[in-house]
Amino acid sequence: MSANPPDGDNVAFLLSQLGHCSATVFADLIASLDLTPAHAGILRAIAAEPGRSQQALAEQLGLQPSRLVAFVDELEDRGYVERRRNPDDRRLHALHLTPAGRRITNRIGELARRHDRMMTAGLDARERQTLRELLTKVAEHQGLTPSVHPGYRTLGRRRAKPAG
Repeated sequence: MSANPPDGDNVAFLLSQLGHCSATVFADLIASLDLTPAHAGILRAIAAEPGRSQQALAEQLGLQPSRLVAFVDELEDRGYVERRRNPDDRRLHALHLTPAGRRITNRIGELARRHDRMMTAGLDARERQTLRELLTKVAEHQGLTPSVHPGYRTLGRRRAKPAG
């Protein structure tokens, strides 16, 4: 292997290429549950910390509160999430999974594990662990929030049209 790989093979390009591939594969897997990756991430976040307010969840995800409300409305309509009034502050809604929400979250977990196996199929256990450690180190250095996809920050926001 040459010391100077072609421009297309640098680490940043490979990360971008694999990230796109991974996101596409995950979206396809989650679509089998009639969910989007955003739904899956929100359900996962609620499962990790039941009773958190919508405001706190929106802040953690970096998601516009109005967009979170729309997603939670969809999940509530499907019977996966319920809002409960916060006894300490009646203006806040605490988010909880319903029994159906816990079941679908378990299925999401199964698909996520399948996705992980698919994306690391060419690696042995030691190599997977090394890759995970290295990617975690890079993500930390980039200031990314653990367990939160940065795509939430742009959900529902329109991109500026190019001039001309």
